[in-house]
Amino acid sequence: MADFKAALAEVAGHTQDGIRAALSNEDIDVARAMVYATEGGKGLRGFFVVQSAALHGIEMGSAIPAACAIECIHAYSLVHDDMPLMDNDDLRRGRPTVHKAWDDVTAILAGDALQALAFELIGFGPLADDRKLALSVSLAQAAGVRGMVGGQAMDIAAETAEAPLTLEQIVALQAGKTGALLEWSCMAGATMADADHRPLQIYGENVGLAFQIADDILDVEGDAATVGKAVGKDEGAGKATFVSHLGLDGAKRRAADLVSEACDALSGYGDDADTLREAARFVISRTH
Repeated sequence: MADFKAALAEVAGHTQDGIRAALSNEDIDVARAMVYATEGGKGLRGFFVVQSAALHGIEMGSAIPAACAIECIHAYSLVHDDMPLMDNDDLRRGRPTVHKAWDDVTAILAGDALQALAFELIGFGPLADDRKLALSVSLAQAAGVRGMVGGQAMDIAAETAEAPLTLEQIVALQAGKTGALLEWSCMAGATMADADHRPLQIYGENVGLAFQIADDILDVEGDAATVGKAVGKDEGAGKATFVSHLGLDGAKRRAADLVSEACDALSGYGDDADTLREAARFVISRTH
C-alpha cells in the first residue's frame, strides 16, 4: 500500500502542476477558481490514466495530459454538483465549495472552462493525432448524457420520484454518474496504445461501482472533518442507496466482491498490475 500511496501522490502532483501551468497566464477569478477546484483531491482518476498507460509501455509524460484532462472534468462536475440548484453543499475536500469561496456565476463559468480545458489539454498532448481523437471522443461520451451527466440527471429525477430507486436502478444510475469517468480513466492507457481495452474496462466497471458503494458507506460511518464534505445527507433525505438496500455489512461485502472481480480482470498483466490492484483495495478502505 505504501508504493501505491507514493505513486498516487506523485501522479496527483504532476496533474495539479499541469493544470496550474495551463492556467498560469490567466489573471482572473475564473482561472483562480479553476485551480482551486482541482486542488486537494485524491487524484484517483488521473492515477488510473497513468497506471493504465504504464501497462502498455507509455511513459508518464505522454499520459499526464490525459490525466490532467480527467481531473478537470471531475472537478467541473463537483463544482456544478455542489451548487444551490444541485446538491447545495458548502464544503468540498475540507474547504468551502467554489460558489461559497467566490460566487455562483464564477462557479458556473469555472466549471464550464474546466470542461473546455480538458479537451485542450488532450489536443496539445504529445500522442499521435488518432489517439488524441480517440481519447477526446470517448471522454466526451463518458462525461456527457451517455455517462456522467445522464447519471446525474437520473439522480436528480430520483429525488422527486414517487418510489425509491430499486437496487438495479441505483447500479444503472451510478454506472453513469460515478462509473463512467472512472471507467474511462482505467481504459485510457489501452486507448492510447490502440490495444485491447476489455480487461481494463471490466476492472474499471467494478472499481467504479465499488467506489460509489464506499461513498454510501462513508455517508453513514464517516464524519465531515475526515471526509471533507457533509455526511448523513442520504439518510436524512430518505434517499435509496446501496446501504439502504443491502445494509451496512451487505454493502461492505458487495464492495469487497467487486474489488476481487476487478483484480481478477488484471490477471493477464501479471505483477505489472500490482499497483492497480492496490488502488482497487484502497477504494473501499479509504476514509475520505
